[in-house]
Amino acid sequence: MVTGPTGSGKSTTLAAMVDHINKHQNKHVLTIEDPIEFVHHSDKCLINQREVHRDTHSFKAALRSALREDPDVILVGELRDMETISLALTAAETGHLVFGTLHTSSAAKTIDRVIDVFPAGDKNMVRSMLSESLRAVIAQKLLKRVGGGRVACHEIMLANPAIRNLVREDKVAQMYSVIQTGAAQGMKTMEQSARELLQRGVVSVDEVNAKIEQTMGLEF
Repeated sequence: MVTGPTGSGKSTTLAAMVDHINKHQNKHVLTIEDPIEFVHHSDKCLINQREVHRDTHSFKAALRSALREDPDVILVGELRDMETISLALTAAETGHLVFGTLHTSSAAKTIDRVIDVFPAGDKNMVRSMLSESLRAVIAQKLLKRVGGGRVACHEIMLANPAIRNLVREDKVAQMYSVIQTGAAQGMKTMEQSARELLQRGVVSVDEVNAKIEQTMGLEF
C-alpha cells in the first residue's frame, strides 16, 4: 500500500512500480484508476487500464471483474470502502500482487484504517488475512527541494515476521520501533528519511520541521 495526503505523489510512485514490472517481468497487469493519470504501454507485460465511471462503475465492480481475468498484478487506485478493501485482500490472499492507496500518513495508521472499516465481529479475521498477505506500506510526503522542485520523503514498512505478528495481535503501536530498527531490511521512518534528505542538502530544516511530524522528541 502506498499512502499519503492528496497531492503527495502516490500515483507517481505506483506508476514507477508498474513501469519497473513492465520492463523486467512477463506479467498480466490490470489497473483500476479514477482517473487514469499515467498511460502504460505494454513492454514485457500485458497491461490493461480501466477508468472508473468510463470503463467500469466503481473500484469494487472492476475488482470483482478483475479476479475473473487472471491478472498477476492488480493496481487499485484507491481503497475507498469495506468491499473494495475486502476484495483487494482476497485478491492478495489468492496469489495476486495488489497495489493500492489510502489517505493515511503513516504505516501504523494505514493498518488501523484497513481494520477499522470492518465490523467488530470481522476484525480478527481481517487482521489474520492482512498479516498473511501484506508485503509493504510506503507512506510518503512531498517536501520542497532546495533550489526548486519537490522530493518525496518516505516511511517504509516491510512485512517481516515481527510486523506480521504485530498486525495479527493488534499491537500497531509497536510498529514504529520495528521500522526504526529495520534499516538493514530496507525499512525507514519518515524522520529517518527526512534526516537523510537534510544531510544530503536536498531540503531545508524549516521545510522538514513544517512538514514532518516528529516522534520520540527528535530534533532536526
